[in-house]
Amino acid sequence: MISINKKILYHFDWINFAITITLAIIGLCFIASATYMPEQPYSIFFKKQLIGLILGIMIYIAACSIDLRTIMKIGYFAYFATIILLCITIIKGSIGMGAQRWINLGIIKLQPSELCKLFLPMFVCYYFYTQKESRTYKNFIPIISMLLATCTLILKQPDLGTAIIILLAGLLLLIQAHLPIKWIMISILCAITCMPIAWHILKPYQQQRVLVFLGYGDPQKERYQIEQSKIAIGSGGLYGKGYKKGTQNIFQFLPESRTDFIFAIIAEEWGFVGALSVLMLFLLLILRIQIVIATVPNQWIQLLAFGISSHIILCVFINISMVLGMLPIVGIPLPLISYGLSNLWVVLATLGILNNIAMHRFDM
Repeated sequence: MISINKKILYHFDWINFAITITLAIIGLCFIASATYMPEQPYSIFFKKQLIGLILGIMIYIAACSIDLRTIMKIGYFAYFATIILLCITIIKGSIGMGAQRWINLGIIKLQPSELCKLFLPMFVCYYFYTQKESRTYKNFIPIISMLLATCTLILKQPDLGTAIIILLAGLLLLIQAHLPIKWIMISILCAITCMPIAWHILKPYQQQRVLVFLGYGDPQKERYQIEQSKIAIGSGGLYGKGYKKGTQNIFQFLPESRTDFIFAIIAEEWGFVGALSVLMLFLLLILRIQIVIATVPNQWIQLLAFGISSHIILCVFINISMVLGMLPIVGIPLPLISYGLSNLWVVLATLGILNNIAMHRFDM
């Protein structure tokens, strides 16, 4: 554990913390807007997210206060526990929206796949940290095997969006860990070759989403969600219709407005200026993360910082591109903004660890 002193408080990344809290509060406001009803101004979703944010800030502070090598060690063993939870989810998980992704804990539903975003980089970093010999191709085999097993279990739920994020984040982490170029090229060729097989593995609704992205489908049926999203964004204009005054939102034309498509509600009610402001906050947060990664002298901690930050960057890019119709709809939440406690806590834990790294990077 570390002690709180003036030096630590001086190096604490207050900008990181301020941006994090600002984005989380914006998320709370628009969860309230997306779930508003006159007879119940503050929905159960808003209340859960508010309590989740308070607990999440505690998680953020705790993540700032633990020795970084201890964090890697905890994450290494926690990753195995998460794999077990993924298996339990497939067998006895809670079903919602046609998927079996949650474990019902009574008060909340835990989504184990979200934990993989946090614990996978810790597992990889601690694994390499404890390897005495140099990183040869043989060292990568257990990591690649665990990554593929994790993605397979998540696809079984089915949760294509989270599987894509974890696969991409894992591959980026392996490249950063100096995976031999030959393996990277072989992997790319295998992926291209297996695309026809992968198409048939996809569920019918997943295939439909890809076809919708390519321009197929009826606007009143298959294309309904993305068309309503574009209408919401376009109708916001420059300054928006006003908070809680978005017609797509009020009349509930846009499905999943509190989760995956919450950015469309922001654009409708706050307009181009508001949406751009949210984008700038994310950009500033990502730049702060990149500065921390670039200035860490310890290669293992630098690898950890790169690995745990990848899922946030990928989710921001894919979610906003998805809402704008620039990528297929795959069900990925917008970090800190979308409703969902598991995702919120994982993102806050991630940013807390990054702040921890920022505080101690000059002492390594």
